[in-house]
Parts: sequence; C-alpha cells; structure tokens
Amino acid sequence: MKILAALLAPGLLVVLFSRVTYSYVVGLLLTVALIAASAYGGYTSSWPLIIADAFSLTAGFWYSKRMIERSRTAKSA
Repeated sequence: MKILAALLAPGLLVVLFSRVTYSYVVGLLLTVALIAASAYGGYTSSWPLIIADAFSLTAGFWYSKRMIERSRTAKSA
C-alpha cells in the first residue's frame, strides 16, 4: 500500500501545486519539502519507497512542465 501511495501521491502533488502556483519549479519544491518533512517524521523508511517517490516526482515534474508550457503557448497564440 505504501509503494502505491509513493507512486501516485508525489506526482499528483507536483501537478496540483504547479497548477495552483503556475510554476512547475515551485510545485516541485513544495512537494519535495512535504516529502522531506514526512521522511523526517519517519514515514519513509525504506529504499524502495524513496525510489518510488523519486520516480513519481520526476513523472509529475515532466507532466506539469508540459502542462504549463502548453497553456502558455495557447495564451500567446
């Protein structure tokens, strides 16, 4: 269950924060801060969870960057 949450939650959070702030970098930084706080609290306890979080962050960052750039080009056209 933790692996599934680690594969979905960080990517969705990056997209959500990027959508709210209109910046994919700020979305990534806010999500990394939340994951760091949860790791400090002891919720991330194994390497597979850390790898799943990193994969999900990367996928969410890629998608949010693509989404923001697409919306910017649509506004300028």
